[in-house]
Amino acid sequence: MLKPSANLIDCPHKNRYSLVVAVAKRARDISQQAEENHEILDEKPVEIAVRDFKEHKCVIKEPEDAVI
Repeated sequence: MLKPSANLIDCPHKNRYSLVVAVAKRARDISQQAEENHEILDEKPVEIAVRDFKEHKCVIKEPEDAVI
């Protein structure tokens, strides 16, 4: 099981829940795109999603009125 530390992912958010949800959504998108393109992934979609957030390829957008 992949257990990346939220501290390793440099994001300005203090809410781990939003990070977990964002990674899960990104992983679902990666999996769906691979299925549509008939690609076989060498890595798990969650690992790819975590790397995308680490490398700032994806960012978390929260509503302006969100309380953190």
